[in-house]
Amino acid sequence: MKPWQRVAAVLAAALVLWFGAPRVLRHLGFFRVRQIELVGLRYLAPETVLDALHIAPRASVFDGTAVLTARVRALRGVADARVVRRLPGALRVIVREVEPLALVPGPGGRALEVVDGNGQALPYDPSRTTLDLPIVASADSGLVSVLALVRSVDPTLFEEITAARVGRGGGGGGVVLELTKRRVLVARDVGPEVIRAVVLVSQDLAARSRAYTELDARYAGQIVVRRTAGGGA
Repeated sequence: MKPWQRVAAVLAAALVLWFGAPRVLRHLGFFRVRQIELVGLRYLAPETVLDALHIAPRASVFDGTAVLTARVRALRGVADARVVRRLPGALRVIVREVEPLALVPGPGGRALEVVDGNGQALPYDPSRTTLDLPIVASADSGLVSVLALVRSVDPTLFEEITAARVGRGGGGGGVVLELTKRRVLVARDVGPEVIRAVVLVSQDLAARSRAYTELDARYAGQIVVRRTAGGGA
């Protein structure tokens, strides 16, 4: 046999093993799925993911994983997912969840629900996991978009927000961001440069030990510092 023929024979054998072995091995009990590892879950209940996987009793790790991945990705609250094999008998499910943004009163105002940056409800149970999020009166697009912008521009400022609401006078009153000991007023169409300016002003006031209760950033090109809350908010 010539050298090139040997190489071709080895490659052919490797291809047969690569594509044929899983079909043979999936029938062996040694490779049956006995363990499922869930990675990345913080908010979703594990049983929600396990139920979505719907693993058959005699499933093998060599069964196709694409359908399992699709089932998990279809869950509300899942941004992305993938399922990988861990021989001889385990599947690892790696999940990236949709980040929660705020808490809003549910139907009838009896319980709080979790929403994302688009105001869409997420299937996260606030009583099951610690969610330190701002509380808003409703999933109003203006409120939610302002909160999402603050989180993207300055996560530290976002973490200080305890609640958000529309100012008196409706949309014309802007958005009121309640912090622990003070508040910030911004327009509903606030841009990232205004959020950065608010952060810089608050840092400057803190450095100079200047007490204040309210920062009003609803006016173009200026931020009004008030010792007492006001401004029609």
